[in-house]
Amino acid sequence: MKACAVTDTGRVRPINQDFLFASTEPVGPLPNLFIVADGMGGHQAGDFASRYLVGHLVKHIEGSRETEAVPVLRQAIEDVNQELFELACVEPELAGMGSTLVAATVAGGVLYVANVGDSRLYTIRGTGIRQITKDHSFVEEMVSRGQMERGSRAYKEQKNIITRAMGIGRKVRIDFFEEPLSGGEYLLLCSDGLTNMVDNSAIFRLVLMPETLQMKAKALIALANQNGGRDNIAVILVDPQISEVRER
Repeated sequence: MKACAVTDTGRVRPINQDFLFASTEPVGPLPNLFIVADGMGGHQAGDFASRYLVGHLVKHIEGSRETEAVPVLRQAIEDVNQELFELACVEPELAGMGSTLVAATVAGGVLYVANVGDSRLYTIRGTGIRQITKDHSFVEEMVSRGQMERGSRAYKEQKNIITRAMGIGRKVRIDFFEEPLSGGEYLLLCSDGLTNMVDNSAIFRLVLMPETLQMKAKALIALANQNGGRDNIAVILVDPQISEVRER
């Protein structure tokens, strides 16, 4: 398994509120772990939220007594969400803070994903690109009800309104996805700073370039900035090398 993690402030925002973690080695009971968090709130609050979320999520997973991927992720995410919420309640400068979260691990040839908010995970292979996560956003809820057309002007104008986030309530609703991996696919975890600036066809083309993971990830960041870079950008690109994973 190989992975590359890159984040960039972009061309507009003064600070980077995206934070990430990537380990191809075991983290607690998980054989590997990849996390992208996109913080929101004031100047300090959003930055604090994403950093706290990632750092403490890793610590909770390291100390987990669970053994299966989904229970490990669920308990850690619920615990850290409550910690963030309680901090926001007692620290005035952190009031209103929150963060998106997409976390993933590959175990036994299966991809396990946890998602809160609109940061995404894609699988990409020669036959196409597929979004595994579902955005928890106002516009996607409207699309699902048939009240808005994806890609319309109204969709684009309200795309940044999310309906779920870490730390905004004592409880958090988490979506989990399980995806068998057959080999040959790449995994892409990213914040909306990438997907709002780079369309799926360009992501597909760049990820399948005959280059190293680092060059592919940097190319995605560069194109997002070239197209405006209106937000922070976080990219984790993973080559699971699934035949090797299954042999372990």
